[in-house]
Amino acid sequence: MIVPWQQIAPETLDNLIKEFVLREGTDYGDTEISLQDKIDQIKQQIESGDAVIVFSELHESVDIQLKQKYSF
Repeated sequence: MIVPWQQIAPETLDNLIKEFVLREGTDYGDTEISLQDKIDQIKQQIESGDAVIVFSELHESVDIQLKQKYSF
């Protein structure tokens, strides 16, 4: 189920994004990007609609995914 980011408390949203960034451990190439910059990038993707917050009832977990994965 996609959860609208606007329905999540700002502090909770920030914590979800931070946990996602720390869990992903994405390699950004030759240039090192700060944790805060990574968090800001993900938040911008969520706010612009490029990424969505997904709750899995089966796994009782929350994840952030690219919206295109859920386009029909």
